[in-house]
Amino acid sequence: MEGKESNAIFESLNLNPQLFINEVLNFVDDLTDEAFNYFLEEASAQMKTEGTDRSADLSRGVAYIRNLVQLTLDNRLKKWEEYSLRFCFHVPEGFSLPKANSSSADDLPDTLTDTELDAQLNSLRDKLTLVGKESTDLGKELLALEKQSLSSNQCAGSVEEALQLYEKQDTTKMLQELATTASEFRSKLEKLNRRSMDEIQSIRAKRLRIPQEDMFRMNQGNGLFNGKLDDLQQFLDEI
Repeated sequence: MEGKESNAIFESLNLNPQLFINEVLNFVDDLTDEAFNYFLEEASAQMKTEGTDRSADLSRGVAYIRNLVQLTLDNRLKKWEEYSLRFCFHVPEGFSLPKANSSSADDLPDTLTDTELDAQLNSLRDKLTLVGKESTDLGKELLALEKQSLSSNQCAGSVEEALQLYEKQDTTKMLQELATTASEFRSKLEKLNRRSMDEIQSIRAKRLRIPQEDMFRMNQGNGLFNGKLDDLQQFLDEI
């Protein structure tokens, strides 16, 4: 396509290829100036030529090197500019821009698509709300389960502690203690029975020795019923 038509198309798209290329070339020139100025300052500092006769010689040497680099760089940038304008910014034959005032039937599907997107967004919002509610309910259930688990663990710990205490006790020792206690209790009962029999025998002997008229003045009791209060209390304590 001819240059005028290409420029018209680029201008309609708010593009200017030549302006872009000029900005790139100016940027390269500025970068080259900064690079060689820095090179001259560093060389002067390293060689300590500031304020000496060698300072002018160093400046001329750096300028000579810069001219050589600049010449090579300009040639390559010129070729780059030609290549860009010929190929990168080339408008193919038959290319035409759509008219601004022409309405296309393709705009209708876009409108429908926007409506569908709005419906999908609303559906997603509803789903997010539902998911948030379910998440809250699940959080409450999880908290209740954690409390229940804590209570179960405490009960299990109490049972386990009781079992451990029971296992620590010696069953044989407990049986021996019970047998010893029963034997002691049996001995005390036998002792009390012997004492009761002795008292009965003593009372009978006394009855045989006393006159008959004094018999009625004696207590008509025997055994424990004829004992004193102290003896009865001692009997209860021993039991």
